Amino acid sequence: MKKLTPPISNEYAEYYAGYVQGATARGDVLSALTQQIDEIKSTLGNLTDKQALFRDAPKEWSIKEVVGHLNDVERVFSYRLLRVSRNDSTPLPGFEQNDFVREAGFDNHPFQDLIQEFEHLRRANILAINNMKEEAADHLGTTSGHPVSARALIYMLVGHVEHHMASLQEKYLPVAVTL
Repeated sequence: MKKLTPPISNEYAEYYAGYVQGATARGDVLSALTQQIDEIKSTLGNLTDKQALFRDAPKEWSIKEVVGHLNDVERVFSYRLLRVSRNDSTPLPGFEQNDFVREAGFDNHPFQDLIQEFEHLRRANILAINNMKEEAADHLGTTSGHPVSARALIYMLVGHVEHHMASLQEKYLPVAVTL
């Protein structure tokens, strides 16, 4: 795949509009897939395990949990992308992100492992997307009871990371780096 145009609103659930808008603001979404690896490594890579345990409020996720969540969603969205891009019309269920984070125990994982895991997952997705047939981007499927295109899922991969990195930079990192 060489170029990808932004999805239109009927290609994804309204819930994902912010992700699609965030990815669209990046310009070339295919380049952004790779750039986000470096952005995560440069922004978060120097944090210690102790710093990565910081949470901006008692019931909020820690930095480790946010990165673990990025990894979970990278997997879920990529599975959806695989199914939809292969023109599989089987409806796909949603998932409860808070349950995933709670059950994973990310705070017990070495932080560098979580960052490395994101890089490996994203690089695998980049290879899959680069080798996807152009027309596969237009394929539609159903996730969580809503239509979704393969193109929208690619934008959602980028937009999801954009959303959480903005939150980390605004709310978490100003304090975490001082610990």
